[in-house]
Amino acid sequence: MSSTNEQQTRSHGKRHCGAEFFKAKTAELAEPGDHQALGESAARSAKKVNELSAQIPGWQDWREAAAAVKLYAISNLDKLLVEFEKNISARGVEVLYAKDAEEANRLVIDIAKKHNVKNIVKSKTMVSEEMALNHALADEGIRAVETDLGEYLVQLADERPSHIVTPAIHLSADDCGKLFADKLDEPYTAEHQKLTDIARRHLREEYIQADMGISGVNFAIADTGTIAIIENEGNAGLSTSAPSVHLALMGIEKIIPSIEYLPVFFHLLGRSGTGQKLTTYTHLIHGASPGRKMYLVILDNGRTNDLADPATRTSLGCLRCGACLNNCPVYQRVGGWAYGWVYPGPIGSIITTQLLGMEKAGKLPFASSLCGACSEACPVKIDIPHQLVHLRKRVVNESGSFAKMAEGLMWKGWAFAMGGPLRYRLTMKAVRIGSSLAKFLPWHPLQMGAWTRGREIPKASGPAFRDRWKKTQTKQK
Repeated sequence: MSSTNEQQTRSHGKRHCGAEFFKAKTAELAEPGDHQALGESAARSAKKVNELSAQIPGWQDWREAAAAVKLYAISNLDKLLVEFEKNISARGVEVLYAKDAEEANRLVIDIAKKHNVKNIVKSKTMVSEEMALNHALADEGIRAVETDLGEYLVQLADERPSHIVTPAIHLSADDCGKLFADKLDEPYTAEHQKLTDIARRHLREEYIQADMGISGVNFAIADTGTIAIIENEGNAGLSTSAPSVHLALMGIEKIIPSIEYLPVFFHLLGRSGTGQKLTTYTHLIHGASPGRKMYLVILDNGRTNDLADPATRTSLGCLRCGACLNNCPVYQRVGGWAYGWVYPGPIGSIITTQLLGMEKAGKLPFASSLCGACSEACPVKIDIPHQLVHLRKRVVNESGSFAKMAEGLMWKGWAFAMGGPLRYRLTMKAVRIGSSLAKFLPWHPLQMGAWTRGREIPKASGPAFRDRWKKTQTKQK
């Protein structure tokens, strides 16, 4: 697939590693296409999952159990990681630790060079997105191809995933047909089965040619030294078994204490992610097969920042199911790219802020209505709204003196405007006039942000309720 190689060559300089929220550097992240379709897809998925979970008598018990296991694992992370490393190393797996994305990329590249790797197949791994791994490999002349269908599509399109579970949720069948025609020189089609057949045919060749396979890790089991990978397409199985070298990437938070807890997580993750009772493929990997090499890179990349904050550390229990995204009215409206980094939606607003820091991502905790739908949907009961409020407080307290002064003046202005009927009416009229004029002011902060680039600012509806009420009362008299 020379076209994929050419695509990577053109794009390997774009790293998108930082959450340049409301910055000029997010210009290319403005989502094209139909936002209504994206929102409808997310809402439809949420409805399916919510209906399914409501039919299960023990659903809340599963959530309680999973939350307790994750809390224990996070509280004993140091001990469990040592136990896990000891047990998986005993089966021939070389375990390496990386403090950040740069170090992790260096480790992966060193391993690839050691085995003279030129072609890599990758199954779905969000950690590699954090690392911008494909671009780092391309810089070294190493070609990496995504094999998850959604990831494959966005790689061909030179885009970032817009969803944790369904990376190409923003692409229609027509978009995919045009993409395959343009990048793979295939006859145009918008039929789902034919599109799948095209991707399968091209990817099969990649598995045959690959020198190394890279995967993520859904769960790392301390007492048995096992990694669990779950998927629906079979691509993870092929990526980890077809090449002679398998390299797995995981964040430190993926650990769970015992294999006996796996079933409850399987029950929850399949249903919360895609509405399935169980994902199609479950891989339990205990070590390298005879004649093959296996490596495991365990990444921090800011996770210890989250661990150090008692108010948000339970966010490390996230299963990456995407349920909070699907239920979030903000995500349904703006899509994934507006969040500026790898993890979108409500949980992304917590994780990104902790992983990248307040300076880069401090605006994300404010990108929420705090309606609580995310917390109700979370299979491990992460209290997302309260954690977002906590981070908002931290952002304000840790910001510079000018920012504090500006916010103080803003709230004083708000209190004054809301302090009397006449002032309130004048303020609301000014808001309506200002919102209607905003489109003529390119320097307006809303116009410059990633949240409005590529989408229109909604017009304030009118007339105001107060005016409508007054008119109704006049008619009645």
